[in-house]
Amino acid sequence: MDKLISIEDFDKVEMCVGTVIEVGINKKARKPAYKVKIDFGEEIGIKTSSAQITNLYKEEDLLGRQVICCVNLTPMHIGSVKSEVRMLGTESEQGVVLLMPTEPVKNGDRIF
Repeated sequence: MDKLISIEDFDKVEMCVGTVIEVGINKKARKPAYKVKIDFGEEIGIKTSSAQITNLYKEEDLLGRQVICCVNLTPMHIGSVKSEVRMLGTESEQGVVLLMPTEPVKNGDRIF
């Protein structure tokens, strides 16, 4: 493992749970992707992400699901979407599999 980081560096990464409230195609992305709006509760608010998850997830399957995201990254533009958070998932042979809580939790709950 040559990519070790300190616990201080890990603590800088803010990962929180949010609920997907809107999904559509990111039409200008180079690779197939969704534009996803996610509600992280009062403190963080609603944030947008562009996610290349079209292989495994249909738009209607994502609505209402809770997902885990990194919420303190510098925003970047992907196609015409200002991606403010990164949805977390595994790089699996079938595609990106999203990380999701197994039980409903409060939007904005932090991942430790």
